[in-house]
This record gives sequence, structure tokens and C-alpha cells, in this order.
Amino acid sequence: MTAIGQDSLGTRRTLTVDGKAYGYYSLEVAAAALGDLSRLPYSMKVLFENLLRFEDGATVKVEDLKALVAWLGSGKSNHEINYRPARVLMQDFTGVPCVVDLAAMRDAMTALGGDPQKINPLVPVDLVIDHSVMVDEFGTPQAFEDNMDLEYARNIERYEFLRWGSSALKGFRVVPPGTGICHQVNLEYLAQAVWTSEAADGATIAYPDTVVGTDSHTTMVNGLGVLGWGVGGIEAEAAMLGQPVSMLIPEVVGFKLFGAMPEGITATDLVLTVTQMLRKKGVVGRFVEFYGPGLDALTLADRATIANMAPEYGATCGFFPIDEATLDYMRLTGRDPARVALVKAYCQAQGLWRESNTPDPIFTDTLELDLGSVLPSLAGPRRPQDKVLLSNAAPAFEGELAGGYKQAETMDRRVPVTGAAHDIGHGDVVIAAITSCTNTSNPNVLVAAGLVARKAHALGLTSKPWVKTSLAPGSKVVTDYFAKSGLQADLDAMGFNLVGYGCTTCIGNSGPLPEPISDAINGNDIVAASVLSGNRNFEGRVSPDVRANYLASPPLVVAYAIAGSMRLDLTTEALGIGANGDPVFLKDIWPTNQEVAAMVLSSVTAEMFRARYDNVFDGDARWQGIKVEGGATYKWNPSSTYVQNPPYFEGMTMTPQPTQDIIGARPLAIFADSITTDHISPAGSIKEASPAGRYLNERQVARAEFNSYGARRGNHEVMMRGTFANIRIRNEMVPGVEGGVTKHIPSGEELAIFDAAERYKAEGTPLVVVAGKEYGTGSSRDWAAKGTTLLGVRAVIAESFERIHRSNLVGMGVLPLQFAEGQDRKTAGLDGTEIFEILGVADLKPRQTVQVGFTRADGTHGNFETLCRIDTEQELGYFYAGGILPYVLRKLAA
Repeated sequence: MTAIGQDSLGTRRTLTVDGKAYGYYSLEVAAAALGDLSRLPYSMKVLFENLLRFEDGATVKVEDLKALVAWLGSGKSNHEINYRPARVLMQDFTGVPCVVDLAAMRDAMTALGGDPQKINPLVPVDLVIDHSVMVDEFGTPQAFEDNMDLEYARNIERYEFLRWGSSALKGFRVVPPGTGICHQVNLEYLAQAVWTSEAADGATIAYPDTVVGTDSHTTMVNGLGVLGWGVGGIEAEAAMLGQPVSMLIPEVVGFKLFGAMPEGITATDLVLTVTQMLRKKGVVGRFVEFYGPGLDALTLADRATIANMAPEYGATCGFFPIDEATLDYMRLTGRDPARVALVKAYCQAQGLWRESNTPDPIFTDTLELDLGSVLPSLAGPRRPQDKVLLSNAAPAFEGELAGGYKQAETMDRRVPVTGAAHDIGHGDVVIAAITSCTNTSNPNVLVAAGLVARKAHALGLTSKPWVKTSLAPGSKVVTDYFAKSGLQADLDAMGFNLVGYGCTTCIGNSGPLPEPISDAINGNDIVAASVLSGNRNFEGRVSPDVRANYLASPPLVVAYAIAGSMRLDLTTEALGIGANGDPVFLKDIWPTNQEVAAMVLSSVTAEMFRARYDNVFDGDARWQGIKVEGGATYKWNPSSTYVQNPPYFEGMTMTPQPTQDIIGARPLAIFADSITTDHISPAGSIKEASPAGRYLNERQVARAEFNSYGARRGNHEVMMRGTFANIRIRNEMVPGVEGGVTKHIPSGEELAIFDAAERYKAEGTPLVVVAGKEYGTGSSRDWAAKGTTLLGVRAVIAESFERIHRSNLVGMGVLPLQFAEGQDRKTAGLDGTEIFEILGVADLKPRQTVQVGFTRADGTHGNFETLCRIDTEQELGYFYAGGILPYVLRKLAA
């Protein structure tokens, strides 16, 4: 049932489609009262409809609607609005802690004397288990089944818990393991473009499908005209418990596309170009909306590829309006014809329908791209916005090698691999992975990869023996069209056997390299490379053994597996020698656009989508065999190392305790620019010597069973020990040292950050973190904030914050402070030995000036000015409640 407001403007109308009546809130009627909306960006019209539908004079007021109309005057606004998405999407790494928190809230509700069954999602929630599969086995026909067996063995405690959640919580569905990536399942099945639900008066209400998700790449569904973006698990929990997403009216950057992509250019080449352009433009915290005649030249899958990488170009979302291409895709993916008809009729009635001749919206700012100018590209070796042309990839890597990694005299050294007939050297590609939601939603680039494999196989080429090859599609439908086209056999011949359906290499689930390869790399300080069709290549993320990581299209992934080295120029040098003894070049195996299009047309059918999604929630025999423990509340297992009851509600009372000033605080760490949530949040493998490894050893968990941090996100004890423990993080308090280390100032000891935090906690010392620009970019959302607060950090002082991480810090009761313009840790002369004092914390106002005082080791005093980055009154309420979860719980209990 949908909650609706009082509709003081009287905008509710009836739309009849194929004989069925739908209520809707008319933008045309609202415009007659408030002013012309026709030139609002489509994404802003979706926001306007949301506010119109929930306008109640309290959480949403007519003044909020007027502010959106007034936005047309300047393309900017400082007005705060409360937005309510239609639904929430989760993946299991970030979803498990959300469900853990809901289970903990049920216990806390019981302790407060309330009804635990009040704790339920109030909007639909879908969780897709897609982040737990690891590429342990590869290059064999049994790889998929073997990896699935290992996945269940490692994660059975988590899966038992999620089975409980799907049975105990109303409005919560789970898509079982081995089905696909959450964003592709969302694009192909869950998203409806126009959502419907029943109102209190029994009418069926139609409104735009909107979503927030606990994965930053939730933005992918914007390619289908569904407004959605990633939020932290903390925000997602609030949304599904009925709290609005509080936000400032965004700026909207219009990205005009015109022309058409040339022969041989892929959607990946396009999105890497777009990412670089938008990063240069600066779109952090803004919406991006694509417009112009070039949209007619893009398939829906191409649009979804661009929308997917919004986090990489820094935008909140990358929105594409609904048009005929949207409907074509909905038909292809087997959507209900009645829904397709409703989408067109509703969007036309609301001014949400795009035609080729539709007048351009008014934007805050614009930029444009001629699709015909796009060239073959990669991105790397360490950031997704670092585009490099394919023609320049080899010399650019040589430059990286000489300038950053190695001295010239060691660059061409090669070392033996134990038990192998080959050696290995700098720049060798040791991982080639077709993976990630970015590209595995796109039949064109996947079919292109298959055709590259087919042509290479026919000429007698193979992947190099040191390359770990893998194929992890986002949907089982990929397997269907690879089988129908026969391309899977060709991919198998090149080593790209199916390893699982899920997000693998892109999030560090690449699995271990063969031991002799790993030993050769680490024993000889080899700079190895990976090439993956993903969206993330941050340092230390893909594999601990691999230092240079490149994003590329799926067909280029296959080509680099054959070439085996980033030091080979694929545009001029032969990939290898064919069976007939002749050199084979990339141009010899690259398919034409016509070949790709013909294969897609003959191989991808609507029946495949309908068949795969008819029973998407059922799962296989493994899933169906899991026993469900507990009833209204969860039966916690105290010996579990995967799922534990978190401490957020310990000692909680109905009235929050007063927030104390921050006095006598020590810095836990001082960081430079571009510290990502992947640096902060635990991710990847767990080292035995780390605090998390010690914790598991103490509980008799064998090293081989450590699994990953992502799989253990339901256990706060593991996660807080891995916070700030990234192997590549650099703390300026311990110069020259890589990894999660700091200095405990009173003793002078260098310790793991967790160990230092525990010692400070025992001493009663509050903590702060100091950082540079762009603090908190990246995708590892909730635990970056949860881990920070559990370590005892009261405030984070940075030059600038990424949008979601700033919000999540507030949501966990941590104060984000931004250095005043022109000031930073260097101008203040901070070295880590200071004692900090932040007063007035009990009486803050959004975005007020806050003075930070400090005392140096020599007893002298200093201070600097900061901006309180609690941006809204709603966030201030969360902060003083001790976080968003206690805030919501008290509200429900009351």
C-alpha cells in the first residue's frame, strides 16, 4: 500500500489504459497552479512528482514544489527536500548488515517494551545474493559448480540468516545465489519504469519507478529511465523503515550526445570517455542527464552501461529519459505487455516521454560529445577515470613502470615460474576477467567477446599460460544466448569458462592466483597487471598480487589474455602466431559491428528472459535445503563468525543522552587526498597477521576458511578490525609505511589502527581522523562509517567529502567537518601529535562554522576554521539521536 499526502493542489487524476483505471498525480495540473514545468530536466520531473504525491504540509510542503519550479531560473537551489523512493535494492555484502541491523532492532524493540514485528520494511526491498562467489576454480567445465559449492560452504551461516529474513520480514524478498548481479536482475526484471501500488482508498496509483540501493552502481537502472542511486546501508535502512531521504535539490548537468559510434567502437570505449569528461567537468553531488540526437543511436544496454558508471564519474546518477528504446527493451526482457502500455501512456500524460524532437530541458550546466569521435580505450592502472587510448596503452604503461614502479635497469627482467615452462615479468597480464555489471548487461560487447574468441580459436591462438581467465556474467540469460550462438564453446577454448553469476574480480573476489605465479610475483617484486571488464580498478582492490589494473571492454579482455602483456601494443604488434605460422593481429580477430548485431539479433530472445525470471526467487536445491532458525526475532548464534548482534542499541533509552563536546581528542590517522571508502572499509582477503585474522584464529577458524571481509560484513567484530586496514593506505603519522598502521602518541608505539583505537578507548581518549580532498569516494559504503564510529572516532576533518560517505558518517553519529577554503592539515601544521578540542557540539546548526582548537606537543596552541557538514535539519536529528537507527527505533517504539 502506498502512503500519499493531502494533495492540497488537487492534482490527482485518473488515467485509463487498456480498460484499467490508474490514479496519478498530474504534473500538468500542478503546473497550472505553480508555473511551467515543461523544460525541467526529466530527472527533476520525477523528483517533482514524488514531492507532489507525498505533499502533506509537514514532511513535504507546497513550498518544496515551488522551489523546484524556481530552480528553472538558475539551475541551482539550496532548498532541502524529503524524497521517498518506491523501493530499495540490496546486494548481499551490504544487505546482510542491513538485515542484521533490522534483527537487532527487533531485539531492541522488545527490550523497550514494544512489538518487534513493527520492525519491517515499509517499502518493497529486494536483496540479490551476488557478491559472495569467488573465482577459486577457473578454466575448466566444472569451475561454476565447484565455485558454487565453495560459496555455500563459506557462507552457509549468512545464507541461513538471509533465509530467516526472507521468511520473518514482510516486504523483503531474496534472489538466491547463482542467479546474477543485482543491477542486471534489477534492469532485466525488478524495475518496471512505472510503479503501481494500492492507495488507502483502494485505487491503483501509478507513479515513476524509483529506487535507492546499497550498491553505488544502483545507478545502472537510470538507463531504463528509473531514477536511482546508491546510498549507504544506513540510509537504505532508514528509507525502508519509512524515513525520507533528505537531500538538497540537486544541480543537473546536461550531457548532449550527437552522431553515432564508429565501426569497431564499443559501449565500454564510450563510457570510459564519458567518465573522463565528467570527472574533468566536476559533477560530484550533481545529477547528470543525457539528451540530444545521439540517444537515438544508443541501445538501452549502451545507456545502462553509461548509467552504471555514474559513481566513477562522480555523479549521483546518470539519467536517460523514457522513450521507444525503453519500451523495446522491456518487450525484449519479457515484461508484461500491460506494464509496457502503462509506461508509455503514463509518461506521455506526465511529460516524461522523450521524442527525437522534444525541446531540450534547461540544465545547470552542459557539455557535449560527438559519438563519432570515440576511440578504443582502457582505463588504468589505478583509477576508472584515467582513460588511456588503446594505441597509447603500452607506452603509457612503460611510463608508469619507469616513473612510478621500477628503475629502468630492472624493467625487462623476467623470472622463472616454479614447475612451469614459462617465465613472468613486469606488465604481464595475470588476470583477464569478463566480469561486473558494467558490461555484462550488454549483449553487444559480450557477443563481441565471444566472436573475438571464435576468430582467435579458429586461427590457433590461445590465452597465455600465466593468465587467470574467467567469465562471470550478470545474468543466466547470457549463458542462454552464448549457448544458442555457440560462442560459449569458443570462449571455453580460450579459458573463459563460466565461473559464476555475480560480481567477482571487480570487487576483489578474483580468488587466489596459482601459487607458483603468486610466488614469482611476490618473491621478485614483479609489477603484474589485470585487465577486467569492470568499473573499479583502485589500487589493492582486484588482487593483492596485482598492482596495475585496467578496465577494458570484454572483447579487449579476451585480446589481452591472448597477448599476455600490457607492454604489447595491440594496435601495431601481433597478438601471437597462428597455427599456420603467420602473425595474428587484433584487426584479424575483431568483429564488425554488423557481425555483432546479426549475432545478437539471432541469439537473444524474450523467451530466454521470461524462462529465467519465472522462478527467480526459488533458487537451486542447495538454497531450498537451508533450514530457517528463529521466529519474530532471530536466534543469534554466539559462536558464529559471520553474523553477530551489533552493539548499536546497547543501553539505549527512549530519551537520547546529551551529545558531549570533543575534548582531549587524538588523531587516529592523517590522510592525504583521495582516500576512498575502499581504503577505509574492510574489503578483499583477510591477512592472518591482521587484527581480523587474529580474531578468527582465536576462534579456531582455519586460514583457508577466512573468506573475505565482504562475506563477513554481518560480524562487526571482524569489520571494525579491518577498518582502515587496506594494504595500500598511507597514514602520514607513520611516513614511509603502507597499510593500516598508526602511532599511539602517548607511548610512541606504531600499532595496527584497530589496536591503537582499542588502547585509546581503554584510556578514555576520543579520536578524530584528518584528511585531504575527496574523502570517502568509492563503493564500500556502510562499513566505512560503521567501522569509523566503532573505533571511537567522534569527528572526521577533511578538505572535502564524497556525498554518500559524508551522509553515512552523520548517520552513525560521527561529525563531518570541512576545512575552510584555503585551509588544510598542512596550513595548520598538523603532524599527528596534537590534542584536539571541538566545542559547541551539543548546539550545532546545519552548515555552521566550527572552530577546531589544538595543542601541539610543545604546549603551544593553534586553531583552524571548519564548516559543519551536517547539511540539513533532518541529519541534525539523526546526529543528536546517536545515529539514524536509534532515531528510527525510538520513533517506532513511541
